[in-house]
Amino acid sequence: MAQALAAHSGARLALIADNVANADTPKFRARDLPRFNEQYDDFASFALRRDGRDHFEKDQSPFNGSVYSGGAMAPNGNDVSLDLMMARSVEVRQDHEMALAVYRSASAVLRTSLGRMG
Repeated sequence: MAQALAAHSGARLALIADNVANADTPKFRARDLPRFNEQYDDFASFALRRDGRDHFEKDQSPFNGSVYSGGAMAPNGNDVSLDLMMARSVEVRQDHEMALAVYRSASAVLRTSLGRMG
C-alpha cells in the first residue's frame, strides 16, 4: 500500500505541476487525480488485467484517470487556480511523506531482524 501511495503521490504531483506550468495558457483545463483513499480500492490487487500483443501500452498505470478539477473559469478559458494547486500540493506532500515513513519503518524492522539473526 505504501508503494501505491508513493506512486499515486508522484502521479498527482506531476499533474499539479503541469497545471501550474499552464496557468496562463488560454483554454487550459486543470487536471487532478481523485484522492488516494477514493481510488485505492479500485486497483488494490495490481493484478495484470491485459494479456496480448499490446500488453505494454503507455498508459497502463492505475493512476492515469485524471479528471478536470480547476477553479473558476478565467476570461481566456483557463481554470487553473494557483491557490487551489498550492493546497493540493501540500496534501500530496503529506501523502508522500506518509509513504516514506512506512518505508523507513519497514526498513528499520527488517534491519533489526537481520541484525539479530547474525
